[in-house]
Amino acid sequence: MSTFVKLAILLPCSFFLVALIKFLYDYLWIPLRLQHMMNSQGIKGPPYTFIHGNNKEATKTTNEALSKPMALRHDIFPRVQPHVYSCVNRYGRNYLAWDGKRPELVITEPELVNEVLKNSVTTFPKRKPTFFLTGIFGNGLVTALGEKWVKQRKLANYAFHGESLKNMTPAVIASVETMLEKWKGYVGKEIESEELSKGIQDCVMNIVKKREDEVLNGKANSFGNDFLGLLVNAYHDSDENNRLLMEDLVDECKTFYFAGQDTVNSLLAWIVFLLAIHGDWQEKARREVIEIFSNQIPDSEGMSKLKTMTMIIYETLRLYGPPNGLPRRVTREVQLGKLALPASMDILVQNIAVHHDPHMWGDDVHLFKPERFAEGIAKATNYNAGAFCPFGLGPRNCVGMNFATMETKIVLSMILQRYTISLSPTYVHSPIPYITVQPQHGIQVILESLGNDT
Repeated sequence: MSTFVKLAILLPCSFFLVALIKFLYDYLWIPLRLQHMMNSQGIKGPPYTFIHGNNKEATKTTNEALSKPMALRHDIFPRVQPHVYSCVNRYGRNYLAWDGKRPELVITEPELVNEVLKNSVTTFPKRKPTFFLTGIFGNGLVTALGEKWVKQRKLANYAFHGESLKNMTPAVIASVETMLEKWKGYVGKEIESEELSKGIQDCVMNIVKKREDEVLNGKANSFGNDFLGLLVNAYHDSDENNRLLMEDLVDECKTFYFAGQDTVNSLLAWIVFLLAIHGDWQEKARREVIEIFSNQIPDSEGMSKLKTMTMIIYETLRLYGPPNGLPRRVTREVQLGKLALPASMDILVQNIAVHHDPHMWGDDVHLFKPERFAEGIAKATNYNAGAFCPFGLGPRNCVGMNFATMETKIVLSMILQRYTISLSPTYVHSPIPYITVQPQHGIQVILESLGNDT
């Protein structure tokens, strides 16, 4: 056999051998080494499975959980995150999981949650967004990283605080009034709670479109100083350093109307559900609204006095808050609590586990008890910020949380002034995980008019 022929055979075999070694190193040696490293620090977890990690088992467990009927209770953790629920009970509050070959430290201990989220720009930044999230949000505030995020966050901070937030109130009130006018035809009949949120979103979009038309037709000289107005003004900014590209403008609108409205829609739907089955709290909230606003349109000053409603909102967020956790990554070798973490580690803050943890909230953790928050979040969590974080914590918390709370208070106040709400006998309790917790079959309620048309 000639030398040329031998080389022709040997070279491909050598390349194959090198590729095989690299493959086994990445998919077998590194995962097993990291697994041993974390085990030696007391962090256990489901064993690494070659190539797939724990993904197949997690998918199977979730499909099985969602296929089963659920009683009318609020213990949703085993249903919407069954694999995490199983692992927490088996391996402890913090455990090592595998997303394919990627190691993922899942944490549900409030002290570690607080440490990770408070350092989520430098030490534990957000992970690069998945293709799915990029498709939904583009490169908006939710998914942006680095300097781009700093620029976008600065604009959003201005839009969602102080006077800028108050300027959004009239648009929300006008949207709710339009929606409630349509509701008059549903009195005494079954209605989907999603009609509530969809109606608001449609009305807000109409207001935005109307404002754009007024500016384009010369009837108004600015786009306004709410979030959309600030975005459009930034798009037209003469300073290139401050100017938004059209792509950025579109992505921020995606973030505001999808992330913002999806969060508020879900929150409103579950509050309506909870008040429909807890008539005592519905009546308490109504008495407070009537005492503060009578039958008048809500105002910013009065909304800050809605203590009972605030308690209801917090308890709803605890029970039915976002289910998928907050993904972060380790950028360098770092100490987290007593744990030494390598730079190749991902972290998943599972806030739904924290919110449903009996160690934190007591044996009645799965009951709807807004009185937990009677003295505020700090007292309810024993001054442990990581124990209640439906909007996240630290520098990358949800910038729109104050607006979401304000919008929710306005909508609920105007509904409670006019209607009593009861749960329809056709309702089937089936929460499912999406970006937020969604009712799989909708939430059917029945409205009865109080005869108060403000």
